Amino acid sequence: MAQSIKIAGISGSLRKGSYNSSALEAVRICAPDHWNFDIVTLEDIPLFNEDVEAEGWPPRVKALRDRLEPAEAIIFATPEYNYSIPGVLKNAIDWLSRPERKGPIFNKPAAIIGASPSMIGTARAQAHLRQVAFYNGMPLLPTTEILIANADDKFDKEGRLQDNETQGYLQEFVEEFDNWLKPYVS
Repeated sequence: MAQSIKIAGISGSLRKGSYNSSALEAVRICAPDHWNFDIVTLEDIPLFNEDVEAEGWPPRVKALRDRLEPAEAIIFATPEYNYSIPGVLKNAIDWLSRPERKGPIFNKPAAIIGASPSMIGTARAQAHLRQVAFYNGMPLLPTTEILIANADDKFDKEGRLQDNETQGYLQEFVEEFDNWLKPYVS
């Protein structure tokens, strides 16, 4: 049996019924038994402010940091807003990247997925998120991209993935990520 791996899935959407949170749930369904997969949402995270940081972590920020600290790897699920990542996701990353080169996400292996009702999925947001991850020393799964386009046709009203082709892509993604992680978490 493989060693247990703690993986955090971070949903970059606050919307109830988020396709990205649903995509993380679909990842959970096909995740191997040795994954301890924790899906993290970003409600009520205050805006990053160095003056506030100097006074200590606000309670919601501390809770987020404490939840991410034990993770050995991260899967970001991002929507695309205005050709980029949502402000809520960038804000959370700003808090999680502090202090610089010592925050709870620094140097952790990661992967990016995304779901959107648009025809091109979240390609531009994922490109921007790769830059942010690079700055934080996060090695990224290099080849597999999960760009769930037309997401409104692929998830039912309860958020369950109904598209077999997309489920197959997610299964391949999980297997590839699991294999790719081995040198990082051994």
